[in-house]
Amino acid sequence: MKGKCFVAIFFTLIYYHYSFTIHEQHDEIIAESESVLDPKGELTLKWRVNYNVRKIRFSLNFNEKAPSINWFALGFSDRGDLENSDVCLVWTDYTGLDYFEDMHADGNGKLVRDTHQNCEDFHVDRKTRSVTFERYFDTCDKDDYVIEDGTVHVIWARGIDKLFSSKGLCISCTSDHDHGFIRVRLLTPPSAPQPSAHELRITNKQLKVPGSDTTYWCKVVKLPAFVTESVHHIVKFESTITRGNEGLVHHMEVFYCDDDPNKEMPMFEGNCFSPKRPESTKVCSKVKAAWAMGAPPFIYPQEAGLPLGGPKANKYVMLEVHYNNPDLRNDWVDSSGIILHITDNRRKYDAAIMELGLEYTDKMAIPGGQEAFSLTGYCIPQCTAVGLPAAGIVVFGSQLHTHLTGAAVRTRHARGLRELPVLNEDLHYSTHFQEIRILHRPVRILPGDYLETTCVYNTRDKEEATIGGHAITDEMCVNYMHYYPATELEVCKSAVSNKALEDYFKFEKRWDNMSISFEAAPRANYLSIKPWTPLRAKALHMLYTESPISMQCNKSDGNRFQGDWEGIEIPKIKVPLRDAPRFCPKMHSGS
Repeated sequence: MKGKCFVAIFFTLIYYHYSFTIHEQHDEIIAESESVLDPKGELTLKWRVNYNVRKIRFSLNFNEKAPSINWFALGFSDRGDLENSDVCLVWTDYTGLDYFEDMHADGNGKLVRDTHQNCEDFHVDRKTRSVTFERYFDTCDKDDYVIEDGTVHVIWARGIDKLFSSKGLCISCTSDHDHGFIRVRLLTPPSAPQPSAHELRITNKQLKVPGSDTTYWCKVVKLPAFVTESVHHIVKFESTITRGNEGLVHHMEVFYCDDDPNKEMPMFEGNCFSPKRPESTKVCSKVKAAWAMGAPPFIYPQEAGLPLGGPKANKYVMLEVHYNNPDLRNDWVDSSGIILHITDNRRKYDAAIMELGLEYTDKMAIPGGQEAFSLTGYCIPQCTAVGLPAAGIVVFGSQLHTHLTGAAVRTRHARGLRELPVLNEDLHYSTHFQEIRILHRPVRILPGDYLETTCVYNTRDKEEATIGGHAITDEMCVNYMHYYPATELEVCKSAVSNKALEDYFKFEKRWDNMSISFEAAPRANYLSIKPWTPLRAKALHMLYTESPISMQCNKSDGNRFQGDWEGIEIPKIKVPLRDAPRFCPKMHSGS
């Protein structure tokens, strides 16, 4: 079934800014969103989600600069490929008659008509240059993609070909300018009420963007005096994108500079990876706000806000903007950034961010040549027991994070080793679409609860191992969990125990004759193992899933909670969650 890619089955064992509104009509829960579909901004996709009937109404809008066409395909695929995609097609035959069809593409990108037609209620409005149609989240048709919460790769293609039939139409044979895809979260939950607050704009100013393909631009900003004099609450943040640059600005983050309150930061502005970047700015690493293509404004619950500023905090933050410039243009000028909505009328609770997943360490690695290799980080009951208040915490947001090889992420939640509903998951995860997402339902986590975060990686194109670490070529597995009220517990992450890893390297040296050095760091030893045969990859996976762990159960000051956190056995969820029932339309539309 389309939409259930390999990593989704495993778990069961470019460029875009959209506006966003949600309202209720006659007890219906409705979400309305839109996104630029192509880099030139000629095509806009709008969608209206009706959660009551689990259906989406799509609207394609072509502006005056969009070329005339004879067919247009809009659909979905696991990773943005046109091949093996599920599409809704509108086309005009050589006599001028319009046709509307539910199709799917084969492995060569050629369209085949579905037996069941599930693209419904097509309408073409030539006056407004728009096309609308509807689609259920899940049609229960084997030829159709299942629209789930998380990242959705929306593909499109167009052409001027005169057609007598849609059968065999090759959507992947079109030019680069006549097809593409975007990543969006189609199923965004209802929004909180808009707060009234002061706008603090943290943006670039008429930046001449470098002509390279990818640029990470960092800018250190000093907070205004009124923010540094008293603690404020961030109650909302959103992007501000320079008009016309929607296809350039890839993602953005605002980091707090976690240093002594009186420490002055150099006002650096430049490439984040430049050797000229002052080492002291590396402390600007605690996320306060994050936006990715398509992310709507992030609004905090009415009872909580994220603290910013005050006399006990450092006075600096840093804006990081990722620019994606595949055409290598050197004439971009950009003033994009993030708007923080802040207030000194602080809310009842301080919100905070807790890190789940794997420790940032080279003790973990992913073998080369793997289609779906999993790593899991544990937040064990002993840690939540000592770190959380008796009433627990309420999780309302989550940002899943890996680097380049990440393909799926899931955080499970258990109480008394009985699994509760999944806290957050993205089965079509992309490192190029990392947003802080409001959860559909707030989740209360109590002392003694257990959380495990699993990341699935694809390293098919690599031979050597990919090592855990901070570099973009290394890997991570993290869930930045947004919650209230703030607690001392900031990090609840794990890694394989030192002794288990030492025993593994001894085995590889003795029995596999690998050039392991017991004085070397784990990174060097992982890189000395080659080739990564299926047996070696399986042995490494067994090491991670069955060996004792080392826990990072850390306070916000970086110190661990009292206790021995080394060599702890991995908890087991004894009563797993049942598969959720599928909600399908009562009948398929006619063929």
